[in-house]
Amino acid sequence: MEDTAIEEAEVSGAAEFAPALVAAHPQGHSVAVAVGSELRVFDLKVGCAVSLAEDTGGRSHSDAIRDICFSANGALFASAAGDDKLVKVWKTDTWCCIRTITSEKRVSAVAISTNGLYVTFADKFGVVWLVTLGENGADHVSVDNKPVSILGHYCSIITSMKFSPDGRFIATADRDFKIRITLFPRNPLKGAHEIQSFCLGHTDFVSCISFTRISEGQSFLITGGGDSTFLKLLADGGELLEANVTDDSNLAIADICPSNDGSLVAVAIQGFNGVLLLTCDLIGKKLSFLKVITMEKSYIPTSLASSSSTEALWTVMGASNMPNQAASQLLTRLRIVPHFQKDKLSSAYSGPAILEDSEVPHGEKLLSALQGSLDIAKQEEVLASVLAALKVSMHKMLVKKHYSEERREQRKRGRNDKKFKS
Repeated sequence: MEDTAIEEAEVSGAAEFAPALVAAHPQGHSVAVAVGSELRVFDLKVGCAVSLAEDTGGRSHSDAIRDICFSANGALFASAAGDDKLVKVWKTDTWCCIRTITSEKRVSAVAISTNGLYVTFADKFGVVWLVTLGENGADHVSVDNKPVSILGHYCSIITSMKFSPDGRFIATADRDFKIRITLFPRNPLKGAHEIQSFCLGHTDFVSCISFTRISEGQSFLITGGGDSTFLKLLADGGELLEANVTDDSNLAIADICPSNDGSLVAVAIQGFNGVLLLTCDLIGKKLSFLKVITMEKSYIPTSLASSSSTEALWTVMGASNMPNQAASQLLTRLRIVPHFQKDKLSSAYSGPAILEDSEVPHGEKLLSALQGSLDIAKQEEVLASVLAALKVSMHKMLVKKHYSEERREQRKRGRNDKKFKS
C-alpha cells in the first residue's frame, strides 16, 4: 500500500519531501537555513538578517533546496535545488549571487572545492559536474563556462559529496550503499578518473558523510546511513576503522557533524528528538558513545552544523513539500548546543546542554529571521505535521524504489534527455 502511494505521488508530479538544512560559516560570521525554496541568512557579526542580491540576472530557486554549503575559507556559499535544477553560488562578503548554473537533470548534492576555484554538483543520474569559479569566485569568469562531467556513480543517486580538508580528494556517497574516494586532479576539467578507494561497510543507502582530522594530520571520513550505522574510515585508503550501530536498526542516520577539533561527532537520527554525541579518538582511531542530548518531544533535528571558530552546534527542524503545506507554513525550529566540545559536554560539566530561546545569540532577531516566525514553538499544528513527516521520511526519500516494467517504460518516456530540444 505504501509503495502504491509513493508511485501515485510520482505520477501526479508531487514533489519529494525535503528536510530543512542549516550551514554555519567556518569562522562563525553567519548562519544559513534553507527550507523549501527559501534561503535565510543571518549575519552574526552585524546581528541582522541578510538580504540576498542577484548579480547574474539568473532565476531564483523555485523548488526545494536540497543542499547548501560554505567554502572552506567562508568566502563562498552554494545552494542547489531539485526540480528547478539550479545551482547558485554567492559571495559571502556581499551576499550577491555571482553564478547561476542550470543542470539538465535534478540536483541532489553540491560542494565547493577546498581551494575555492570550483563548484561541483551531482544530478539524479549519479553524475558529478564541475564549473570553474576562478580566484575567490572572481566575477570575471565567463557566464558561458559550461558544466563538465568529472565522475559518475553508474545511475545511482548521489546523496552526499564532500572535499577533504587538504583538497586532495572528493568523496561521494550514493543510494546504493557505496562511498567513493576520488583523487581531485590539478586540472579537473579533464575529469577525475583516478579512484583512490571504495569505502564499503554500509548495507543500505548512505545519507551523509563528513571529513574530520587533527590539525594538519591524516583525514578521516565519518559516514551515516539507512542501516542505522555510522562508520569511521581512513580517507586515503578506504580502510574501515570502526562501525557503530544505533539501538534501533530501523532508523536512518539523518546527519552527522564533527566538532572543530575533531574530538566529537554529533549524530541526528531519523525520528529521534535529540542528538547523539560520540567521542572521536583520531589517534586511537575509535568512536565511542559519550552522551545523548534530549530535546523536547516535538523537536527532531533534520540538519546539523558547526564552525571552526565557535563552539556552538546548530540544529534545525523543518520540512517542505509535505501534503497540503502552504508557503506560509515553511517554518523551521532552531535549537543550539552551546558548548560543542568534549571536555564541556562530559558528565562532569554542569552548564546548559541546550540554549533557551532567550539565550540564543542576537535573540529574537535571529530566531525570527531563520525560523520564519518568532513563536514557532506555539504553532503546534505546524510542528505536528512536520514531526509526523520526519518520522517516516528518510527511507521514503532515499530507499531505492522498484517499479513494474510498464511503469519503468513510462518513466523513461518522461526523461528530459528523451524530449526534443530546440
